[in-house]
Amino acid sequence: MSSSAPSADDDVFDEFLSDRGHETEIVRWDRSYNKLQCPECGALHPEGTARCDVCDWRPT
Repeated sequence: MSSSAPSADDDVFDEFLSDRGHETEIVRWDRSYNKLQCPECGALHPEGTARCDVCDWRPT
């Protein structure tokens, strides 16, 4: 069985990670005008890009 809603186990795990300094939020592309901007290196890419060509970052 699959669900898109986070489970209580996910919440506990996220709290465990965040207490130890890890980011637990979903990281997505930033936007700059009509381009996608990589949050890691700042490179600009066209809409629909799946990964950064500069640093190989991918959205989670």
